[in-house]
Amino acid sequence: MRTLTAKTQILEDGGYVYNFDREVYVNRQTRKVFSLEFVEDHTEEVLAAKLEEPVTATGNWHFYFNDPPPDGVKRALSAVLG
Repeated sequence: MRTLTAKTQILEDGGYVYNFDREVYVNRQTRKVFSLEFVEDHTEEVLAAKLEEPVTATGNWHFYFNDPPPDGVKRALSAVLG
């Protein structure tokens, strides 16, 4: 199994930036958010597959967490992230 560094590189190459305050990787263009725990607990292949998932036209954020965040957390993150 590869290290978190390799997974981080996959995300950075995909345009993701780490938000230290929220402990998430964010890509504002694709409107996707990956929690640090999700990244740590899943393989590089899973991350790559999630990066390739199509973006919906609705403009909603997509959250990749081990456990789905409550709606309140989704709203708060959406507001902070833009």
